[in-house]
Amino acid sequence: MQSALKFSALLFLAPYAFAAPAAELGQRGASATFCGQWDTTTSGNYELLLDQWGLSGASSGSDCASITSLSGNNIGWTTTWNWVGGSGVKSFTNVQLNSGVNQQLSAISTIPSTWNWQQSSSGTVVADVAYDMFTSSSAGGSATNEIMIWLANYNAGPISSSYNSAGQPNPVATGISLAGHTWNLYSGSNGANAVWSFLPSTSGTTITSFNGDIKTFFAYLISHEGLSTSQYLTTLQAGTEATSGSATLTTTAYSVVIN
Repeated sequence: MQSALKFSALLFLAPYAFAAPAAELGQRGASATFCGQWDTTTSGNYELLLDQWGLSGASSGSDCASITSLSGNNIGWTTTWNWVGGSGVKSFTNVQLNSGVNQQLSAISTIPSTWNWQQSSSGTVVADVAYDMFTSSSAGGSATNEIMIWLANYNAGPISSSYNSAGQPNPVATGISLAGHTWNLYSGSNGANAVWSFLPSTSGTTITSFNGDIKTFFAYLISHEGLSTSQYLTTLQAGTEATSGSATLTTTAYSVVIN
């Protein structure tokens, strides 16, 4: 669930973020901790992004992260955050895949991924843990669609085009079986992109061990929501959108590959 501000900020700052000495940072990534608003570090095919795009909306707080391990295609990482004030997302600390992106959906056969994680928190937390992906009409182009797969919802909520009388988002589809779990689908706009969000059908469900094919979620959207196979998958990230409270997200093993 991201705002247009995030996208414009990322596009503006991308040249500066990627100007960092990525190779050097990657070599020391397992022991280095990063806390800057746009800090990045590269390890293998992955890049850890702090992405504190909503920092100005907080009255106080911080977010720090580090890569803890890399073995083959499996990466471990952790982030500790504490945000006070404001109702919007403050940060999306995530690991981004830098290999295999910018292919048309029609050219992608599978996207196998595993994600084992746990979160400890203090007090009331507003956050989610999710895959976050973008597609575009051209390779490396501006985002047209955002697709999210929420593995946990801590008092947050997806973007939706409609809400019930209690202010809760209305799903456009329910009981969808994908990747060994059952999901509800929400659809809306963040002002810049169409947004589809898959959330576990049972409220309060937390999927701390995910093992499945991300391509099946795209296949569902292609069959049922009109997502074009000519779209390019430009971004594939996994992380936590943090709004308020204090928490530590620890990923013991994460892997993803685009085939």
